[in-house]
Amino acid sequence: MAEQPSPPLIKDFDSFARVHAFLLAASGLPASLHRPLYAKLAEETFDGGEFFSVEPCDGGRQRRLVLAADAVCKESDLFLVDHAWSFRLPDALKQLREVPGLAERMAALMCVDSDREDEEGEGEGEEEEGEKRKLAFEIVEKELNRVKEKEKDSVSWLEFEELGIDDEMLLSLDSSSKFPNLVALNLWGNKLQDSETVLKEISKCKNLKALWLNENPALQNKEESISKAIIDAIPGLEIYNSKCTDKFGAWALGFCGGLIGSENLDFSLNSSIKLGQITSLDLSNRSIHKLPEVFSPDKIPCISHLNIKGNPFDQVTTHELLNLLSKFPSLKEIEVDIPGPLGERALHIIESLPNLSTLNKVSTSEIIESGKLVIYTELEPRFPEWSATDPVHERVISAMWRYLMTYRLADEQKIDETPVWYVMDELGSALRHSDNANFRVAPFLFMPQGDLNSAISYSIMWPIKDVKQGEECTRDFLFGIDESKQRSARLTAWFHTPQNYFIHEYEKYKQELESKALVLNKSENQTEKEKFITKSILSSDKSVLKVYTDNPQVEEFLTRPEFTLTDEPKEADIIWTGMQVDSETKKELGLSEEQYINQFPFEACLVMKHHLAETIHKALGSPDWLQPTYNLESELTQLIGDYFTREKNQLNNLWIAKPWNLARTIDTTVTDNISEIIRLMETGPKICQKYIERPSLFKGKKFDLRYMVLVRSFEPLEIFLSDVFWVRLANNDYTLEKNSLFEYETHFTVMNYIGKLKHKNTPEFVKEFEEEHQVNWLEIHERIRKMIRCVFESAATVQPEIQNPKSRAIYGIDVMLDNNFMPKLLEVTYCPDCNRACKYDTQAVVGNGDVVQGKEFFNSVFGCLFLDESTNVSPL
Repeated sequence: MAEQPSPPLIKDFDSFARVHAFLLAASGLPASLHRPLYAKLAEETFDGGEFFSVEPCDGGRQRRLVLAADAVCKESDLFLVDHAWSFRLPDALKQLREVPGLAERMAALMCVDSDREDEEGEGEGEEEEGEKRKLAFEIVEKELNRVKEKEKDSVSWLEFEELGIDDEMLLSLDSSSKFPNLVALNLWGNKLQDSETVLKEISKCKNLKALWLNENPALQNKEESISKAIIDAIPGLEIYNSKCTDKFGAWALGFCGGLIGSENLDFSLNSSIKLGQITSLDLSNRSIHKLPEVFSPDKIPCISHLNIKGNPFDQVTTHELLNLLSKFPSLKEIEVDIPGPLGERALHIIESLPNLSTLNKVSTSEIIESGKLVIYTELEPRFPEWSATDPVHERVISAMWRYLMTYRLADEQKIDETPVWYVMDELGSALRHSDNANFRVAPFLFMPQGDLNSAISYSIMWPIKDVKQGEECTRDFLFGIDESKQRSARLTAWFHTPQNYFIHEYEKYKQELESKALVLNKSENQTEKEKFITKSILSSDKSVLKVYTDNPQVEEFLTRPEFTLTDEPKEADIIWTGMQVDSETKKELGLSEEQYINQFPFEACLVMKHHLAETIHKALGSPDWLQPTYNLESELTQLIGDYFTREKNQLNNLWIAKPWNLARTIDTTVTDNISEIIRLMETGPKICQKYIERPSLFKGKKFDLRYMVLVRSFEPLEIFLSDVFWVRLANNDYTLEKNSLFEYETHFTVMNYIGKLKHKNTPEFVKEFEEEHQVNWLEIHERIRKMIRCVFESAATVQPEIQNPKSRAIYGIDVMLDNNFMPKLLEVTYCPDCNRACKYDTQAVVGNGDVVQGKEFFNSVFGCLFLDESTNVSPL
C-alpha cells in the first residue's frame, strides 16, 4: 500500500506566522497583510489577472503592467506571483534545451520570440515599392504647388525618408532644378548606391542648410570622404546627417529650438532667423565642438531649458562654457553628460550655475541634499541583441538578466552555497523599473510541512502607494540600494548609462593605480644568515613537540618522532587547524601566546581574493602576472569603465566573477555580459577579474598549477617552495564558444568535488608539455618563483602587522600560464587541500630531483616550518 503524504503542519494562521516568522520579517510585507497572505497561499489564490493587464511597449521589445481595476490603495492588498522558471545558474542552458516548452515560454515572456527584422521586411514587394516611389513624386508636386503660392524667394523642404529612392530615381526627381531655394533634404533610409552620383546630384543644391543621407548604402565605407566633399561643396550647410557642421549658426539653432521645420517655413532664404522666441533648445548628440557666436543671451534671452548631452565640446574649456551659460538669465534646466563639458561633478555645476532648478531632470535641491556626484537623465533600456538565426535558448540566455531575481536557501544548520535564480510569471515580469515605484516585490517560501523540503517558492507584490486605474505598476529593481552601494552604476544591468562617465572614472583609476606602487623591501643584498633567522623550536630540554590538529591528513601522515599528537589544545606546542584562530577562539580553547599557530595575523591580505588584489595593487600597481581585478563592492564603476573601453576598442571582454572567500569555484561564473556581472553581486560579495581567454593548453585542455608555499616569517621574509607541484586539468577541450561558458569541465580545473578527477603525474606532464610546446620548463618555473616571491613581499610591505614570531603557515598558490607561457596568479589559499600531496609519490622536477613520497609530505612541511630543515623544499 502506498505511503500516504503527511498532513500539513501549517493548519491555521498562527502556525503559519510562527513557522514563517523570519521569512515574513525578511520580505518587508506589512503586518496587516500577513493574514491575507496566508489566506491566498492556503487557497492558492492567484487573482492578479482580475486587477492588472499586461501591455506591449517599446515596439514590442518589452511589456508593462497596468492597473485595470478602479484603484488600489497603499498596503491594502497583496498578490501572489508564480515563478515560471527556477534554476541554479550552471543548469540554465541545459534546462532551456531539455525541458519541453520552457525556452519558448521564456522567449515570449522576455519578448525575444519574434524575428522583428524578418517581420519588418515581409510584404515589401514590387507593388509596395511602387507605391513608395509614387509618393515621392507626389511630395515633389505638392511642394511645387506650395512654392508657387508663396513669394518668389520662399524656401523649400523635401522629406523623402524611407521611400525606396535609388540612384536613378534621385536623378529623375531633379530636386536642385525644381527647387533652387531648397534648404532641407531628407533622404534617410533609402537605396542610394553610387557615391559619385549622390555627391554630384546633392552638390547642385547650393542653398541647403540641412541634409540627411543616413542609412544609405552609398555611404558604407566611404562616409568620411563623402561627408567632407558634400560639406565643402555646399557653403551654408549647417546640419549633415543629424550632426552640426562647423558652419552651424542661427539656422541650426532655430531648427533645434523648434522655430524651423517642414511645417514651419515662414522665412525667406536671405532673412535672418529670430531666435528670441526660443525657450527650449535641444542640442543633444549633434557633434558640437563649440557653440556659435549667435548662441548668446542677447540673441536667445528667453531660453529656460537646454540639452547639450552627447557633444564633445573639445574646442572650448569647461570654465568658458560655464561662464557663458551663467549669463543666460532665464536658464533653469540643463541636461548634460557628467562628467562632461561642464565638469566632473553635479555639485560643481550647480555651484557654478546657481539659478538652475533642475540638472538632468532632477531638482538641484535634491542633488544637494543627497550629495549625488553624477545625475542621469532618462535612461534607455538595455535590450538584448540577437539575430534571426540565433536559437531560442541562446536568446533567452542573453535576455534573462533583465528579468531574473534570486534567493538562497538556508535553515538553522547551514546556508546553501549555490543561489537559486528565478523568473516571475508573465504578470510579475511585466513590472518595469522606477526610482519612484508604486509596488514592492519580495520572494517568499511557503513551507506547508514546516521545513525546506516542502517549500514552494512564490513572489508577493503589494502596493506601496495609492494607484489609479490605467496607471503603470512599477517596482524598484534596486530596492534598498543607495549610492553607498553603487546604485547608479548597478542600473547599468538594465539601462544604457553614460559610457563616458565610466570610462573617465576607469582612466582615473588606472592613473591612481600606477601612482600607488610602493618600493618593496628587497633582500637580494642580505646574506643567508640575515635572510633566515628562525631556528628549530625543538629545544634541548624538550625531545618532542605536541601537535593539536583537526586536519585528518596531519593526523595520519605526521609520523616523525619529533612530533606527537594531542587531543588537548592548551597542552599543544603547535596548533594546526583549518578554523580561524582569533582572540575569542584562543580564550575558548585556553590557548596561550607561547603556542605556535599555523596562520599569520592579517593573512586575509593574501587569502581573501579582494584583499589579495588590493595588496598587490598597493605594492606593485598592475604587474603583468595579475589580471585586471575589481572588487565589485567598491570598484564597480571602474570595472564598467574598463568593460566599455574594451568594447569600444573591440577587445575581448570575457570576465570571471568569484566570491571573496568561497573555494572550489562555488558561485563562480565566466561571462562577457555586463548585465550578468552586475546582477551576480546579488548573491554575495565578489571580485571580477579579466578572464585569461588565451591560456596555455595541454593537449587541447585548460590547466592550472597548484604550488605549496611554506612561510616561517614575514620580517625578514622566509618562504620556501615545495619541490613538488601539481597540475589540475579540465576534462573537456578548451573553447570560447559561447555555450561552453556553462560547461564546468571546459573552463574549470578543480575536479575534486565536481566532475571526474584525472590525475596527471607531474614529471610526465612537464615532459609532454615541453615536447608539445617546445619550451624549457625550468625557465617557466623560474618566472613562477619570482612571481610568488613578489606576492609575499607585497603582503609584508603593505601589511607589516602580518608578522608574528609564533606563526608558521602553508599556503596553496594557484597559477595559470597564458599562451606566451607567462605566469598569472589566480589565488592564494589558506590551509590548502593536501590530499594529492599525501596520496601520490612524485619525482621532483626541480630541486635535487628526488622522489618525494606522499606519506612524507607533512613530515617535510613540519620539518621545514618548525625544525629549520629544507628537505624537499627550496628557499625563495
